[in-house]
Amino acid sequence: MSLASITQNSAALSAATAAAAASAATNGTGSSTGGTGSTTAAANPLVALSSNFSDFLQMLMTQLKNQSPTSPMDTNEFTSELVQFSGVEQQINTNGSLTSLIQLTQAGETMQGSSMTGKQVTATSTQIAVQNGTGTLNFSDPTAGPVAIAITNSSGQQLYATTMTATAGQNSWSWNGQNNAGTQLPDGVYSAAVMSENANGTTSALPFTVTGTATGVESLSSGMQLEMGALTVPFSSVQSVGN
Repeated sequence: MSLASITQNSAALSAATAAAAASAATNGTGSSTGGTGSTTAAANPLVALSSNFSDFLQMLMTQLKNQSPTSPMDTNEFTSELVQFSGVEQQINTNGSLTSLIQLTQAGETMQGSSMTGKQVTATSTQIAVQNGTGTLNFSDPTAGPVAIAITNSSGQQLYATTMTATAGQNSWSWNGQNNAGTQLPDGVYSAAVMSENANGTTSALPFTVTGTATGVESLSSGMQLEMGALTVPFSSVQSVGN
């Protein structure tokens, strides 16, 4: 199939635009934060556990002070309560140690991420970062042939669409940040999709990675994030780090 045929038959371009628009819709959701808990205990389990520990200790001491001298607490029951007391105390200490360990791990990841700043990083993403007027994506095509690439904004509106002849294996494509009218768009994050057209006229989405300059790191509740200009990706999506 020639490049001219895929241009005439816009199935791949339409599919790429639709995929990029769907990506924009997906990336545009989930950014809002959920409501906070109605109590401090719901927001911080460790606080709740500590509170229960204090309550348990107070109840135990009150029980000892008010027990009848002629009919003291059963020894087995008292021992059982002491075991519970010890277990709660140990759990609080364990949670405190885990919190410290998590904080140390996050600090180490932050330092590791900081060492990437200024370097070329390749990561899996459904979006492309335009930095200094350029964005680069990489994809693998099992067979040589034409592919369609579409870029949309956060509203799913097509900004740029093109076709290229891919080689079998790894391919790289750079975008100059201009729309189809030749207007330079601002640096930022744009949704992208790469589609190949099969011999039977159907289309297949090709997953891709993006390459850009690491500009910083961010610690979120979901984990450490690497910043590539306006694009933020989790550390787990980073494929390679260059010079």
